Amino acid sequence: MSADGTMQFTPTDGANALHPPHIRIEGVSKRFGGFTAVRDIDLTIGRGELFALLGGSGCGKTTLLRMLAGFADPSTGRIHIGDRDVTHLPPYERPVNMMFQSYALFPHMTVAANIAFGLKREGLPKPEIARRVEEALALVKLDGLGGRKPAQLSGGQRQRVALARAVVKRPEVLLLDEPMSALDKKLREHTQFELMAIQRQLGITFVMVTHDQEEAMAMATRIAVMDGGRIMQVGSPRDIYETPRSLFVADFIGSVNMLEGQVVETQGAEAAMDCPALGRRIVFAAGRNLALGETVALALRPERITIGQAASGANHVHGQIQALAYHGGASVFRVLLPTGTLLQVTRPNLVEGSGSTLAIGDAVTLSWSPQATTVIET
Repeated sequence: MSADGTMQFTPTDGANALHPPHIRIEGVSKRFGGFTAVRDIDLTIGRGELFALLGGSGCGKTTLLRMLAGFADPSTGRIHIGDRDVTHLPPYERPVNMMFQSYALFPHMTVAANIAFGLKREGLPKPEIARRVEEALALVKLDGLGGRKPAQLSGGQRQRVALARAVVKRPEVLLLDEPMSALDKKLREHTQFELMAIQRQLGITFVMVTHDQEEAMAMATRIAVMDGGRIMQVGSPRDIYETPRSLFVADFIGSVNMLEGQVVETQGAEAAMDCPALGRRIVFAAGRNLALGETVALALRPERITIGQAASGANHVHGQIQALAYHGGASVFRVLLPTGTLLQVTRPNLVEGSGSTLAIGDAVTLSWSPQATTVIET
């Protein structure tokens, strides 16, 4: 406690002066009969963050979000928002609001009436309600559409109505359950930038649940990767991608080539290992003290491999292109090595026609630097 009686928390999991602690989850578990959906979660979310809970179906992310909202009580543990213990408070007593995956708009009401619904239930004066609704419509760029019904709007517009209804009550925390899942790819990418801009403008803490790795990487200030009811790693998108702490996180976030072998040499910040999958010895950045004979696993991202007819890095292997896919901005190759290993390589198409210079069946050399790999825990 501080001198004025407010509760003080020590920042953890990356919370700092830029994002002082706002939400504190301490030892939270949730059991449904004999099934444990969330296991011993300790997590701090900073004020003003756009924080993502990321994982596949059944990982516990939605259950954790529901406990933050007050729709489910933890079996064990505590939840604090600001200086309040909200563990067992009902949803209407918490300084949070939730934007549902289905948007949950009232089809018989106009856009303005949908946005005003919560304010009317709170008994605010009509002029105040009207003012806030107009502000919310302007915020989500739906000026002049307040008189329409949800059925008269596009999917992206309905998503923005749901967002306006959620923020019009000025919550401290906004919870978003798969907010982009109903949108097509192009609209989803456009809406991501809009949502990020609105979040920065409002300064509200956003906690978003998603199974989409690209969405979390593009939008979040930090990500908690979940699996089996546990948090596997918390960090910025860059940290999660470039320095995964486990095989699961490395494989779940983006594409990766996994290499294993035994350490045969250490020298300063670098080490060497015999890699059966490649049929040769490779040099890598150790990252920590390694013992001779120790088995290590390396994550090698496809975009960090150079593909061509000549070697250009400290490590190189020869192979044959078995498959390729053209994605406009980049081409993705699968290269078969003499050992039978397939490596995936991504090459940006920096100039017109660069994606067509290599073809299936071509013999190629793959090269990468020692710093291109990351040692991960097995």
